[in-house]
Amino acid sequence: MAEQVLKLGIPAGSLQEATAALFQRAGYKIKFSSRSYYPTIDDAEIQCLLIRAQEMARYIEQGILDAGITGYDWIQETGADVVEVCELVFSKVSRGPVRWVLAAPEDSDIHSVQDLEGKRIATEAVGLTKAYLARHGVNATVEFSWGATEVKPPQLADAIVEVTETGSSLRANDLKIVDEVLKSTTRFVANRQSLQDAWKKEKLNNISLMLKSCLAAEGKVGLMMNVRLEDLDKVIDQLPALQKPTISSLSDKEWVDVNTIVEESVVRTIVPQLKAAGARGIVEYPISKIIE
Repeated sequence: MAEQVLKLGIPAGSLQEATAALFQRAGYKIKFSSRSYYPTIDDAEIQCLLIRAQEMARYIEQGILDAGITGYDWIQETGADVVEVCELVFSKVSRGPVRWVLAAPEDSDIHSVQDLEGKRIATEAVGLTKAYLARHGVNATVEFSWGATEVKPPQLADAIVEVTETGSSLRANDLKIVDEVLKSTTRFVANRQSLQDAWKKEKLNNISLMLKSCLAAEGKVGLMMNVRLEDLDKVIDQLPALQKPTISSLSDKEWVDVNTIVEESVVRTIVPQLKAAGARGIVEYPISKIIE
C-alpha cells in the first residue's frame, strides 16, 4: 500500500460502466467484483469505493471520501458543500446533459408549473422539486418515489419530476413534459479539506487532466498529408482545424507535411477536397487524448 492514498468514489448504477470506460481511456484500469464494493485500480495511490451517485457528494463533504464522480443534480439535491474539480460531460446514453423535467399525463389539465397548486408530485429528487416549486411560488405535496415513477400518474400522483435523456420512457407512459426543472452533467468533485493537502490536490488535478483530455478527443481524428508548397494555401483553406495545422519540412524542399485534428464526421467530405487541392499521402489516425 502506498504511503499516501486518495479515497475515490466510483458511482454505482447507470454511470458505473461509463465511468470505468472513461478511466480506462485515461490510463486507469478499474475492475469490479460482484462481491465487493471496493473496485481495484492499477494505481497504488488510489483506493476506490463503489457508492450510489445520489449519496456521493454527502460522503465527500464529510471527508469519508476525498473525491468522486456524481451528477450536478445530486450535489444540488443533497446541498453538499463540495468543490468541483471539473465537469465531465458524459452519461449512460448520450454525451450531453440529462434533464430533470416536470411531466404530467398527456390528457391532464396541467400545462405549467402554476397548475400544480395543491397537487401531488412524485419524485426521487424531493429537494430539487421543492426548491423548484418555491421559486415559482407554488404550494404542492412532494412525495419521495422509490422507483417506477413514470407509472404513478394519474392514480398515485398528479405529476412527476423525473430525470430523462431521450424522453422515450415518458412518452411510453403517455406523459408530456411540462417544464424543465434542472439540467445536469457529471462532475468530478472533492472534499474541501482534501484539497488543502498538496499531494492530494496534485493527484486530483492530474486525474482531472487525463479524464478531460479523453472527452476532448471524442469524435475527433488526426489527418496528416504531404503538400507541395505551391498548393499549401489551397489545402489549408479546406481544413476546419481544431487549431492551426502543424506544418513540417520534408527532405524534398518543395513539399511539406501538414498535420491537423478534425471532427471525424467531416472526414468523408474534406478528404476528396484536400486531394483535389493538391494533398497527397493523406493518412487518417485515431486520437485518444487532446491536452490543451
